Amino acid sequence: MKARHLVLLFAGVAVAVALGLVAGRYLLPSQQQTAGVGTAAIGGPFTLLDQTGRQVSEADYAGRYLLVYFGYTYCPDVCPTELQTMTEALDLLGADAAPLQPLFITIDPERDTVDEMASYMANFHDRFVGLTGNPQDVAAAAKTYRVYVAKGEVDSDGAYLMDHSSFIYLMGPDGRYLTHFGPRTPPQEMADRIRSFL
Repeated sequence: MKARHLVLLFAGVAVAVALGLVAGRYLLPSQQQTAGVGTAAIGGPFTLLDQTGRQVSEADYAGRYLLVYFGYTYCPDVCPTELQTMTEALDLLGADAAPLQPLFITIDPERDTVDEMASYMANFHDRFVGLTGNPQDVAAAAKTYRVYVAKGEVDSDGAYLMDHSSFIYLMGPDGRYLTHFGPRTPPQEMADRIRSFL
């Protein structure tokens, strides 16, 4: 009889412990569960070169809103389309765009040199800053923004495409993610949503 009571006692304790663990994990708020609620883990430190060859980091843009796009100058369609959309949104914002810094960060540092970036940026809004760097620094920047990047097959002429996610990120003056824009967002919609944060 005593042995049976001991078995039931241990079984009861085991059930209580299990229920406690479940409640602690799913019912009770913990610091780990609530710390990042509502905030995407996008953005962070980077060290790159702008189109003048000057080394810059996220600290150089502290206190400013950032409109960030990752792409590459050899992109046949998506990148120039998105950069043109950003350009038109900036034009629509007019003077309201004053606290905003648009950044184009390459994902193809092998071809996108400082000179290449300077030439390419001349096609878009004059407030754009183009950023490049060594492959390690570029990869680190892409990682902080959770950007997918994959180099395509190199053909016999040495040409290749870069596969990548295509989002435009709006970051706050404190460096925190505010929102993003998917491909083909109309310029007016982009401008209106940006203005709501400024």
